[in-house]
Amino acid sequence: MALLTRIRSSASLLRHLNPSPQIRSLSASASASASVSASSILSPDSKTPLTSKQKSKTALSLLKTEKDPNRILEICRAASLTPDCHIDRLAFSAAVQNLTENKHFSAVTNLLDGLLENRPDLKTERFAAHAIVLYAQANMLDHSLRVFTDLERLEIKRTVRSLNALLFACLVAKDYKEAKRVYIEFPKMYKIEPDLETYDRMIKVFCESGSASSSYSIVAEMERKMIKPTSSTFGLMIAGFYREDKKDDVGKVLAIMKERGVSIGVSTHNIRIQSLCKRKRSGEAKALLDGMLSSGMKPNAVTYGHLIHGFCNEGEFDEAKKLFRSMVNRGCKPDSECYFTLVYYLCKGGDFESALSVCKESMEKNWVPSFGIMKSLVNGLAKDSKVEEAKELIAQVKEKFSRNVELWDEVEAALPQ
Repeated sequence: MALLTRIRSSASLLRHLNPSPQIRSLSASASASASVSASSILSPDSKTPLTSKQKSKTALSLLKTEKDPNRILEICRAASLTPDCHIDRLAFSAAVQNLTENKHFSAVTNLLDGLLENRPDLKTERFAAHAIVLYAQANMLDHSLRVFTDLERLEIKRTVRSLNALLFACLVAKDYKEAKRVYIEFPKMYKIEPDLETYDRMIKVFCESGSASSSYSIVAEMERKMIKPTSSTFGLMIAGFYREDKKDDVGKVLAIMKERGVSIGVSTHNIRIQSLCKRKRSGEAKALLDGMLSSGMKPNAVTYGHLIHGFCNEGEFDEAKKLFRSMVNRGCKPDSECYFTLVYYLCKGGDFESALSVCKESMEKNWVPSFGIMKSLVNGLAKDSKVEEAKELIAQVKEKFSRNVELWDEVEAALPQ
């Protein structure tokens, strides 16, 4: 009973055990709207029924911009979204994010509770776990807790999966105190045995809350339970200690990894490099890269991406460009994010000629930076008296993407004639 009191008052809890009129209306309206085909909601101009994949893609596109909460609920129902599909998970997230940004919190409840209550195919722990995290995304962690405690009533079996989802929800909400309470109380209360993911989540909780040293106790607990920490486990600790500028502890964790035979590979080096770059110590990070190369370890696009971002963020554009060319020469293919980062920072630093060169290379791979980055590049070229290059770039972008044609027409009209 103490747990229920922590979640909300008994009167408020009763309203959730007996769904609100809004939630009941969601169920009632479902049958009324059943006569309206999904296609008419998702694609009114379509004369043929949409496939499941088409429904998902259309729903995701609509949910990113729709503001009417009732319309958002209609779109989600019409698309028959399920957490089994990646694009559907993105659509759920887009719907919740949109509703949250516009402060339609009751609509978030209507959506997620309505689906849990009224769609038999979603009365699974997988969807319940997804709902737990989505509620946290909406800054409604009390609802995440309620879904977890409601699983018996919903006739959904509770396992470590939903416990891990709840811990992740606490991380999303940045409620580290609640995460610690859940970790201490819930496994005993609900007879759930923590697994590797549970312990990794708690290490992340301690590291994000500025208590990285407490992660040693989690590793000790794992070993008592015969659960072997992985390179990812130790990677979380390394990132936490870097965040707290505890260099000695970073060395200690690396030593523990060696003692336990855990590989210190590219992923661990990438965590170290990213951590140093975040703290504007890209020179030290570059030394790690040099060490990797001298030992025969092959860096990947992520390695170089962290370094390029780090040097750009410190205004060391020449070093960033040198690294970019070095990775290409070594046969490591830059990803789209690497191109976009470099174009953005080169524009920010006023090196529009180099930015144009990198941008053209990116566009040859059909990777076009965002409208904001491209507009900055176009205007920068125009200021450097390279109006023709700016117009040529606009033409290329318009040819590839039709959705921003009107915006590009406005940008082009504002260029010096």
